[in-house]
Amino acid sequence: MKTFKEYLDSVNEAIASIPYPKEPRQLYEPIAYHMALGGKRVRPVLALMACEAMGGNMERALDAALGLELFHNFTLLHDDVMDNADVRRGKPTVHFQWNDNTAILSGDTMLTIATQYIARTANWQVMDLFNKTAIEIYEGQQWDMDYEHRIDVSVDEYINMIRLKTSVLLGCALKMGALIAGASTEDADKLYEAGVNMGLAFQLRDDMLDVWGNPETFGKEIGGDIMNNKKTYLLINAIRLAQGDDADELRHWLNDPYASRDNKVAGVTALYERLGVREMIEEAIAHYNDLAIAAFNQVNMSDEDKQAFVQLANRLAGRQF
Repeated sequence: MKTFKEYLDSVNEAIASIPYPKEPRQLYEPIAYHMALGGKRVRPVLALMACEAMGGNMERALDAALGLELFHNFTLLHDDVMDNADVRRGKPTVHFQWNDNTAILSGDTMLTIATQYIARTANWQVMDLFNKTAIEIYEGQQWDMDYEHRIDVSVDEYINMIRLKTSVLLGCALKMGALIAGASTEDADKLYEAGVNMGLAFQLRDDMLDVWGNPETFGKEIGGDIMNNKKTYLLINAIRLAQGDDADELRHWLNDPYASRDNKVAGVTALYERLGVREMIEEAIAHYNDLAIAAFNQVNMSDEDKQAFVQLANRLAGRQF
C-alpha cells in the first residue's frame, strides 16, 4: 500500500484537474475557490486505500473518490450558511466571500457534479450506497438543527446524530473502495464498521478542538460551538453534571445574548474543566478509536495494510496531520 501522502497527491492532482465550466462565473468560481482551500481529503484517500487493500486498482476508484470529496464539500458550503460561519480552513467561507444564495446554488451544483462522478463507476451497489449515505447525512443535519432548540439532548441522541452527519461518510468511503475492488460482503461491511467508528472518534476530537485547539492548525475560530450553544458531547454532559452554582453559571452563559465572546468562551471552558467533561470526551475518543482498530483487524487484508489503516485511525483520533 502507498503512503497517505502518495494517495493524497493523487487526489489533489485529480481535484485540480476538474474541468469546471467558465460560465456562469458566479456559479463555478465559488466551487473552484472552495475546493482550492484544501483540507485533509481523508474520505477520498480512504476510498483509494480500501480499493487497493482489497486487491483492486486505485485508478478504478478515483472517480468515486472525487465524487465523495465533492459531496463532502457541498455539505460544508451549506453547513457554513446554516451555522453562519465566516471562516473555513483559515479562509473566508463562500457565503461570506460572496453571499448566501451563491453558496446554496454553488453547493447544489457540487452535489450534482459529485453524483456524476459516482455514476461513472457504473456500479449499482456503489450508487445505492452513495444515495443511502447522502440521505443519512441530511437526516443528521436535521437532528443537529433540531437539537439547537432542546436542552434535554442525551448523549445517545448526540452520538447517533454525529454518526449520521459525519461518520457514515467515512464508512461509505471505505466500503465504496472495497466494492469497486470486488471485495466480499463481509470485508466491505467490516471496513464500513471501521469507518463509522473512526468517524465518531474524529468528530468527538473536532468537538474537543473547538474548545482547546490551536486556531492556526484547527482552521476555524476557537469557541464557535460555545458561542452558538451547540449541543456537543461536551455541553450535553456539562448540562447533565452541573449542579448548584455551576448549573446557575452554565444557564447564565447559555441564556445571555449579550455575553462577549472572550468572556463566554473562557467561562464555559472553565466549567467544562471543572466538571471533568474533557476527560470524558478523551475516553470516548479512545473507545471509538479502539472499535475502529478492532474492525480493521478483522478484514482479510495484509498485515501491512491493516497497520496503515490503524496508523491513520490513530492520527484521526488525535487529529494530527
